[in-house]
Amino acid sequence: MTLSPRPGAPAIEVRDLHKSFGSLEVLRGIDLQVTHGEVVCVIGPSGSGKSTLLRCVNLLEQPTSGKVFVDGIEITDPDCDIDAIRTRIGMVFQQFNLFPHLDVAGNLTIAQRRVLKRSKEESLRVAEAVLAKVGLSEKLRAYPEQLSGGQQQRVAIARALASNPEMMLFDEPTSALDPELVGEVLDVMKALTDEGMTMLVVTHEMGFARRVADRVVFMDEGVIVEQGPPEQVIGDPQEPRTRRFLEQVFDR
Repeated sequence: MTLSPRPGAPAIEVRDLHKSFGSLEVLRGIDLQVTHGEVVCVIGPSGSGKSTLLRCVNLLEQPTSGKVFVDGIEITDPDCDIDAIRTRIGMVFQQFNLFPHLDVAGNLTIAQRRVLKRSKEESLRVAEAVLAKVGLSEKLRAYPEQLSGGQQQRVAIARALASNPEMMLFDEPTSALDPELVGEVLDVMKALTDEGMTMLVVTHEMGFARRVADRVVFMDEGVIVEQGPPEQVIGDPQEPRTRRFLEQVFDR
């Protein structure tokens, strides 16, 4: 099938998405669009389906029903070359998922060489460039165990950027970090938004969502309850469920 983007199509579009694990229905009919250059932050309580939604967007989880489109291409079509589509979508997880036996250079070049078929020299040039972008040029030959959690997550972001993605997915990228390390990762993410990167971010960092999001989506019990500009959803929520969630967050 063609992998040519459809002019004018959203960067990401989800239509009537459902996902069940056995008898547990985690997503119950999600409709969502993310336009090019938009930053959308997804918030909500644990178990609301946020991470499952993100994993369905690049088919790390196969939806039970519904459709997912990237640049107008239906990636839930069985004939779609999902590996080719994934080169357009960088993803950063809660855990850093770095290879402990490889140094930073190895972690940043392995997918470039094996998936993108870049030469050793080109892969290393790209690795050095993206590492500089996240402020870790001096760590090229360090191993993951020699890095702080914040540094490991910044390397994970650099690894995602190495494929030159058109959009980035972040699944609670600061949740595994000690509080004093959160800021350095959020600063890198903020810099990406300033460059116009399309981003879909699952986060519990309300300050970050308020500061950088074009739109905030509040999920609960597998549905989108409310969405809109951050000053509305976080500052003046209209739905009782959103208000209760935010009261609990800000009372902590």
